[in-house]
Amino acid sequence: MYMTLMGTVLIAAVVGSLAEKTGFTRNGYLQSIIICIGGAFLFFFAQIMFGRMFGFSLAFGSPGLNAIVSSVGALIIVPTHWRK
Repeated sequence: MYMTLMGTVLIAAVVGSLAEKTGFTRNGYLQSIIICIGGAFLFFFAQIMFGRMFGFSLAFGSPGLNAIVSSVGALIIVPTHWRK
């Protein structure tokens, strides 16, 4: 579980930096990385909570795919929510 969490953080940081480098977002590198890591953490712990407490899974597939999808989702939701 801890190795999966560390991998999730690493993948989220890479997704955040790539999103900024390719021009997908214009938040700044640090802000995009923080947004991605926050989204990946939220999805990771929600997946654990729903899987163990309620018995159903939120997973899309492998933990790496979950990290990528949750990071991109956080990048789409958070910055566009606050922009005019």
